[in-house]
Amino acid sequence: MIAIIPTKLKRRVRMSKYDEEALHLHKQHRGKIEVMVKSDLRSKHALSVWYTPGVAEPCRHINKNPEEVYDYTIKGNTIAVATDGSRVLGLGNIGPEASIPVMEGKCALFKEFGSVDAFPLCLKISDVDDFVSVVKSVEPIFGGINLEDISVPQCFEIEAKLKELLSIPVFHDDQHGTAVVVLAGLINAVKIVGKKLSDLRIIISGAGASGSAIAKLLISAGAGDVILFDREGVLCRGRTKYMLPYKHDLAKITNIHNFQGVLSEGFSGADVFIGVACPGLIQGSDIAKMNKGAIVFPCANPDPDIDPDIAKVNGAIIVGTGRSDLPNQINNLLAFPGIMRGALDTRARYINEEMKMAAAWAIAGLLSENELSPDKIIVEPFEKGVAQTVGKAVSKAAFETKVARTSLTLNEVYGIIDERLKGK
Repeated sequence: MIAIIPTKLKRRVRMSKYDEEALHLHKQHRGKIEVMVKSDLRSKHALSVWYTPGVAEPCRHINKNPEEVYDYTIKGNTIAVATDGSRVLGLGNIGPEASIPVMEGKCALFKEFGSVDAFPLCLKISDVDDFVSVVKSVEPIFGGINLEDISVPQCFEIEAKLKELLSIPVFHDDQHGTAVVVLAGLINAVKIVGKKLSDLRIIISGAGASGSAIAKLLISAGAGDVILFDREGVLCRGRTKYMLPYKHDLAKITNIHNFQGVLSEGFSGADVFIGVACPGLIQGSDIAKMNKGAIVFPCANPDPDIDPDIAKVNGAIIVGTGRSDLPNQINNLLAFPGIMRGALDTRARYINEEMKMAAAWAIAGLLSENELSPDKIIVEPFEKGVAQTVGKAVSKAAFETKVARTSLTLNEVYGIIDERLKGK
């Protein structure tokens, strides 16, 4: 899902088949989202009820009991998609204005797939504390925060500080959405090749937001040995070059045998390769070194870390990429609408590891074992019921781990999810 980002955006000489249409439609519609009014206001009675004087009564109720803001306002189903535009898709540090089309798109996906109202919050802020301060100041109106396309390591610092300061869930999709879907795909992939998560030796190319979150979630799920590589080499104990604090922390929980070779050597004896670095980094000869039943997820976009056909010719049994035109797409869209749906409807203060794990198992479970094949280890995001299933699994985990703050029962929350996602 992630590619190495150029420091400067270079204009392509040729446009893709989608670019001209995208420009036309974005200009024609002036963006992708808009605000809708939920009731007709064009009468004196309606204005008296919905605005003055009637609007004063819900204000009084909220003033007496602040928690009722969830009952009388949009807060319970509205999130901010917050960014500084410092690491946007494959475009790099293009700034907040240029990031708006992407953030609008993310908001549209939240609405279309999860029935979550989302609004882009594109901030012209480079300082971590200032970014945190602004997001904290808008907490009263939002029920959750989705962090998006923020550079490393600032994204880790921002997420950690906001989780500590806010009483609403904060979710960095570049990290956790990717990790959830990778785990879901791997849960099903190992069934096909006859292996167990606990026995796997997994190598990950890319130790940024996605790679680090994938490693952590796989370890939480019981994966055997997870080894991370960045542009300077393997993350291991004793390494000092380009070791930011978060990488020191990763080195403590990954690479259990403290392997210190280069990436190409890491393939020897590996069961799984996950690529979230850059296209063309991996050769067929690397895949050939892996154990039998190799699982390869080259998820760099727009081009995979290795051509899927080359990976298969050299021994990969299962290949999943970030592309929609290839089998087994590892797509965050399977995760984030349902995860936020479940967090909002349980009024969870935060999204914990158990909730993410529940989402991964729910996504994996959308395919029965009889439906699994090397070219079908994960459902497509357009299948009906994905967000519904994920939202319910996340809600259940929120109740079980006691982070749900709603006064409703779990079954009542299920009913709300069913109603909101009817037909989706």
